[in-house]
Amino acid sequence: MLDLTGKPIWLNTEKNIFTVLGCHAFGYLLLDYSANYSVGCLSSCDSLDTLNKYGSCNGIGCCQTAISKETNRFVISFDYGYTNSEVYSFSPCGYAMVVEKAEFQFNTSYITTDELNSYTATRPVVIDWAIENSQNTTCDIALKTKSSYACISSNSICKNRVNGHGYLCNCSDGYEGNPYLHEGCQDIDECEYQNACPKPGKCHNFDGGYRCSCPFGWRSNHNNLRDCDLNVELVIGTAAGIVALLFLGIVIYVLRERRNLSKVKEKYFQQYGGWILLEKIKLNQGFGFTIFTKQQVEQATNNFDSSNIIGHGGHGTVYRGTLRDETVAIKKCKIVDESKKKEFGKEMLILSQINHKNIVKILGCCLEVEVPILVYEIIPNGTLYHYIHYRRQGSQISLETRLRIAHESAEALAYLHTSASPPIFHGDVKSANILLDQNYTAKVSDFGASILVPTDEAQFVTFVQGTCGYLDPEYMQSCQLTDKSDVYSFGIVLLELLTSKPVIDFDAPKEERGLSSRFLSAMKENKMQELLDDEIKHEDDIELIMVVAELAKECLSMKGEERPKMKEVAEELLRVSKLKQHPWGQEYNPEETETLLSERSQHDIEIEHTSNYFNIDKEAEESIAIGR
Repeated sequence: MLDLTGKPIWLNTEKNIFTVLGCHAFGYLLLDYSANYSVGCLSSCDSLDTLNKYGSCNGIGCCQTAISKETNRFVISFDYGYTNSEVYSFSPCGYAMVVEKAEFQFNTSYITTDELNSYTATRPVVIDWAIENSQNTTCDIALKTKSSYACISSNSICKNRVNGHGYLCNCSDGYEGNPYLHEGCQDIDECEYQNACPKPGKCHNFDGGYRCSCPFGWRSNHNNLRDCDLNVELVIGTAAGIVALLFLGIVIYVLRERRNLSKVKEKYFQQYGGWILLEKIKLNQGFGFTIFTKQQVEQATNNFDSSNIIGHGGHGTVYRGTLRDETVAIKKCKIVDESKKKEFGKEMLILSQINHKNIVKILGCCLEVEVPILVYEIIPNGTLYHYIHYRRQGSQISLETRLRIAHESAEALAYLHTSASPPIFHGDVKSANILLDQNYTAKVSDFGASILVPTDEAQFVTFVQGTCGYLDPEYMQSCQLTDKSDVYSFGIVLLELLTSKPVIDFDAPKEERGLSSRFLSAMKENKMQELLDDEIKHEDDIELIMVVAELAKECLSMKGEERPKMKEVAEELLRVSKLKQHPWGQEYNPEETETLLSERSQHDIEIEHTSNYFNIDKEAEESIAIGR
């Protein structure tokens, strides 16, 4: 008995045959246990002379019958009403088997000896197999459910099983290998085979095939396209006209390329709303905003030479360039959301109208390219991130400077939230996006993640974006960017200014890797002073620092509705900055100071952070852009 039930393999009904050997032997093949289908075969012979006379499998000593029904289990048995007692002297045994047709040749010795009982007398059986996920699996059905589709090689083809359900995978013509593996089917290089293209023909291999070409002055032989014959007429005719044709071809090519380039530039310019933007600029609504050509920005950056790179952002690379005798920052963006392309020109117009001393000014853009190029004023002293974490040895940042930078940054964000029309949510507030000019004045930059608030105040949902460690946990769950998302991220910037510690510390224990988690634990346990930067741990300033710490704690509330508005944050930082500038008892009296401090303590909000919220593997990069 052979039982392959539950396996995707079957007995091949074309290449196998049911065979019975012996004299007076009636064997039969039962193809299912219910005996609904069976085949049988009777082999007989009366004497040894009769057996030797015929010697072929024609019913005398050997009979064969076809297996017409596909199966994966069968039973072979004999009808014991037929015995070999009368012929036992020369035919002691009877055999019944399923065997491959091509591998079986009848021999009378099988009848007269026990040769078939020996270990070496095995005969093969052909088994079919196929990929089968259900009884009706075909190539078309399997391809629709790609997760289980087996022909995964890019150069494979699917073939339905001829008899029954399921399918098999083969490499396409011109490829060989394993079609069930990625890149399993590799191109066959026919040019490596001898005489693929007899000389002087040249063989050209390509994916899936090859072709033969004849060298100049030769032509293909019509009797055999792989052979080449000398073509004298062609050599003479070609030599006579080649110079004129070459010149004409160059002229046509140059004109065509110029026209194609012009069409491509116009296409990009139109799809990004360039005509609308240009019309507004002509009406003096662009506030000094300029649309630059592709040639201008390429010349300004020496064709985007790597030596001019001054920074890499989450949305592109920033180059130093010179436009109209002015040094500027030119940002080559990586990608623009398809849904925002039509509104790009309008958004540029809105951003160009932003005029705040603590926001990097956008001067113009180039729309003649696949992804727009933005031009900003250049800010010379780098980012707040580098100023905090990579300052020169021996240099210090006073508390007064830290408070000023925090206040200026908060003022910029408050302007975007309340004074811009429509309001703008930055979406990626972090110390790396706060630049410092020659006077170390804070300038908020990089609006690559920003969105404009819809005028109908509808819910605006975006893909999660931002930088790990600064992301609003409420935004991570809802994908809804709000003004309070910027407030949370700014709270992390405040922690950086107070502690000078990285936002994510991979060397710390898992529960302490996130700066926000460490800060909240320290506040809860009254150990905030242990977390502060040594440079600002002065007894005279500790009360002011704790006011800022309480403000940061409010910004980091898990619920956005419990966080203060950015305008309130800016006002509080301004008051603290003034307290730092004016010693006790001069412009501010103790009662006013006490009121300020108690006012903050009354808003103390208990914030629960899961200890593993920022537990990121050490192998991850320190600053990971989400949704970029």
